[in-house]
Amino acid sequence: MSRKCEICNKGVISGVQFSHSHRQSKRKWAPNIKRIKAIVNGTPKTVHVCTRCLRSGKIERAL
Repeated sequence: MSRKCEICNKGVISGVQFSHSHRQSKRKWAPNIKRIKAIVNGTPKTVHVCTRCLRSGKIERAL
């Protein structure tokens, strides 16, 4: 599964994590992606969507 939202294209971000002693390590932050059935162009389809898009109502779920 790709770690990218099909609605807003939110994906993995890389950066540096700092400890309290200022030691650095590289890490990645991944979005919260869910695999849901949604109505796309009038037909139900399985899509990978972030929870922010689900909560804001940018996609209509198929039941």
